Amino acid sequence: MRKTMLVTAPVSAVVLVLAAGSAAGHDKPAGLPDSPRFDLRKPAYPLFLHRWIKHQTVMQSFGFDVRNKRLFVAQLTNGRSADRNGDLTISQLDFSGRLKGHMYLKGFGHGVAIGVEPAGDASYLWVEVDPRGESARGTRLARFRFTKGKTLRNTSSALAKYQPVRGARAVTATIDPVNGRLAMRYNKNGWRVAVYRLADIKARRYSRRLTDVRLPSQGDETFQGYALYGRYLYTYYGNAYSRHNPPPGNARIAAIDLRTGKRVAGPTLTRAGRRLTYREPEGMAVYRTSSGEVRLFFGFASNRVRARQVNLFYKKAFVR
Repeated sequence: MRKTMLVTAPVSAVVLVLAAGSAAGHDKPAGLPDSPRFDLRKPAYPLFLHRWIKHQTVMQSFGFDVRNKRLFVAQLTNGRSADRNGDLTISQLDFSGRLKGHMYLKGFGHGVAIGVEPAGDASYLWVEVDPRGESARGTRLARFRFTKGKTLRNTSSALAKYQPVRGARAVTATIDPVNGRLAMRYNKNGWRVAVYRLADIKARRYSRRLTDVRLPSQGDETFQGYALYGRYLYTYYGNAYSRHNPPPGNARIAAIDLRTGKRVAGPTLTRAGRRLTYREPEGMAVYRTSSGEVRLFFGFASNRVRARQVNLFYKKAFVR
């Protein structure tokens, strides 16, 4: 599902959390952890193929609870009004792709990206919230505990809301589970990404962001997700198979050095899952195995209308 639409700027008499900083400048990236860079030219490996989630709409994004070995997938809830209202379904899967539970979110957004944070034996999700516009996109971040079978509305007291950048639109988040960092992609006079320590953003110390850079132009590419690992942001682009986009398709991955804001690799075409039906690129996340291997995951939705399935692949080689 196309993810480049913008929303109108939010106007509200009541702001739950006031931001402490501005995104006008290019902050010095002090505190960004160093890291190797994934080699986007190397092969990708499947985690699983052709798996079902709660509804048969297109997967939008996913994330891992590394500590508790859980996988969460976001999608628009069934129904014509879901995109307009920002209604999402979150499915919990195991690493074989078996559905283990779900919850519903009412009035949140489109689900372009989600963050997952372990806290003891619980999993907390970071999801956009309080959307504006005909095709709902969030204007703040919400943090909440995943609870099987629960329905949360955007007015629920179970939510902690954060607004690191005032006036931001299309706000989403992803988490670097290795380094404890959160990247927030947002639109304010163009697309930007800001990175924070998790502890700082939860304490609303927004002025302590590690970097805030304008993202390189994506031209006419369709943005489909992003992931953070160390000093690099990985971005995902492409469209479903069609008469104008036949196999192997146009799914591409790029790497941005957050110390400069410049693309340093890609966009690189991936042929992973090239035999899938429909094959729309959707979502990215980082995972670290119990043996310490760090993996860059990216997904594809597949199968026919009203029967979409989830397929996950990963890269594990680094540039030498």
